[in-house]
Amino acid sequence: MEKILQDFRERIQAASAHKTALRIQGGASKSWYGQQSVGELLDTRAYAGIVAYEPTELVITARCGTPLAQIEAALDQHHQMLAFEPPRFNQHATLGGMLAAGLSGPRRATVGAVRDFVLGASLMDGRGELLHFGGQVMKNVAGYDVSRLLAGSMGTLGLITDISIKVLPKPFAETTLVFALSEAEALTRLNQWGGQALPISASAWHVGRLMLRLSGAEAAIRSAKKQLGGEEVKDAASYWHSLREQTHEFFAQDDEHGLWRLSLPSSAVPSQLTGKSMIEWGGAQRWLFTDENPQHIRDAASRAGGHASLFRAGDKSVGVFAPLTPAVAKIHRNLKAAFDPAGIFNPGRMYPDL
Repeated sequence: MEKILQDFRERIQAASAHKTALRIQGGASKSWYGQQSVGELLDTRAYAGIVAYEPTELVITARCGTPLAQIEAALDQHHQMLAFEPPRFNQHATLGGMLAAGLSGPRRATVGAVRDFVLGASLMDGRGELLHFGGQVMKNVAGYDVSRLLAGSMGTLGLITDISIKVLPKPFAETTLVFALSEAEALTRLNQWGGQALPISASAWHVGRLMLRLSGAEAAIRSAKKQLGGEEVKDAASYWHSLREQTHEFFAQDDEHGLWRLSLPSSAVPSQLTGKSMIEWGGAQRWLFTDENPQHIRDAASRAGGHASLFRAGDKSVGVFAPLTPAVAKIHRNLKAAFDPAGIFNPGRMYPDL
């Protein structure tokens, strides 16, 4: 593995010297996410393998090119899981890509996002130096928790090499209830239930049906079912998997309509935007297939107290991610300059000048 790291180092140093862009990529399961990738391919899959896994400590450490399928298979043997349910999107998804993309699945609203489970990470910067963050090592640069900052950074800060992730036990029992509700009724119920001691682990509303997953001890689930009502769903695991991997029929749309992801306060009223919608995370994540004006979409999200990003398809020239405020943009530029002074790592993958 040292030889592989040395090969990475030499390529990065050569690219920095010639200011040649590098396109960091693992299994390419999320290559469509973000702005268009540019530069010479730096494939991370050779640097793979689980470094350490101690089930009693609920921590796993692995190299960036390790397939997510391998990680989850190892955890499954001990009835443990990546609680934030990261989507793979194909069988080649890697741990490094999971952290770089920063995407979480249906359970995110109740357990937290990818970044909340990152305990430490190693990063090879634009100088070819291997930096270690988190755990008992240095915490950060200029006060930033860098190991968590890497979540969602899209490979723009450097080559993530090793990652330590907190894992959790799988729930003893799970069941899913379905309710016939309008969008407004579903949002009201979700906000009411969110303030109660209920074992809700996921929710999704689509075309008049609210799906609610309960996870935990059997006694707690029985009590919640009695309190909530609704109808129990058979084979619910496949439904939640289809949401996690976006194989659900809702996501099977043509490329002429962009799929927008709206991050809003869970209490935000139903959107007046036209298009096909789905709601997750207790109302905090709202998917919308629409051909409405991008600025109109972003303005509507902003008025509701959130933001909108173009997740799939559509015209990416409008910008995939929500525009940054001047203060936040300055922080991004300073971080980029600190870790990647030559600007070689995935340039423009998030924003044109980053």
